[in-house]
Amino acid sequence: MTSTASGLAAIHFALDRTSPVPLYHQLAQQLEAAVERGVLAPGDRLGNEVDLSVRLGLSRPTVRQAIQSLVDKGLLVRRRGVGTQVVHSQVRRPLKLSSLHDDLEEAGQHPTTRVLRGETVPAPPDVAAALGVGEGSEVTVLERLRCAHGVPVAFLVNHLPADLIRLDTAALESTGLYRMMRSAGITLHSARQSVGARRATAEEGDLLQEAEGAALLTMRRTAYDDTGRAVEYGTHIYRASRYAFDFQLLVRP
Repeated sequence: MTSTASGLAAIHFALDRTSPVPLYHQLAQQLEAAVERGVLAPGDRLGNEVDLSVRLGLSRPTVRQAIQSLVDKGLLVRRRGVGTQVVHSQVRRPLKLSSLHDDLEEAGQHPTTRVLRGETVPAPPDVAAALGVGEGSEVTVLERLRCAHGVPVAFLVNHLPADLIRLDTAALESTGLYRMMRSAGITLHSARQSVGARRATAEEGDLLQEAEGAALLTMRRTAYDDTGRAVEYGTHIYRASRYAFDFQLLVRP
């Protein structure tokens, strides 16, 4: 048996047959929790649906539906000749002024980056307003595809003042933009950020391995250094099936 068999053996499934919550959903929740806790790690295989159904006293269609729901969420993948395999847990990112690369790295998500574009362009109106520069003045635009465990998570578009940092594709593919800024002596101080949602276009779906019309999270951020200068304007999209923002809310006395 594979290491996954021992991972599954370590899970105590508690299924309540008197609950109004469908059994497939209960099973899916508990499998998802096991992935989140690392009991089931990326690359692990779930083994035979028949064996799992016998172990839990569930019908094979119930087990199949539970597994399919996690395939649809991007936590599992079915591969011919391999079976059902754990891909990764959902990326849960704290809402703070940090690089997605650094957050993924801290969470053990093995980030990789592909730079799709990096050049100097005339600033369009929204970018000029965000960066506080004249419309049409030169700015640097970066387009990157960010992956976790080899699976696309986000498409990042960033505009920077043209003279801010030297473009280095190799460095951008091996580290985060904010880390490069810090290395260049830029001290990030604050940011204004808005989060939204919309549906994926066909092109975005192809890029992020989602269907056209799939839910995307959107984020716009303008970051400032310790002198108050705008140093970055980012417009990012994230796969809602693979990504979530975490908020900490405090009650004022």
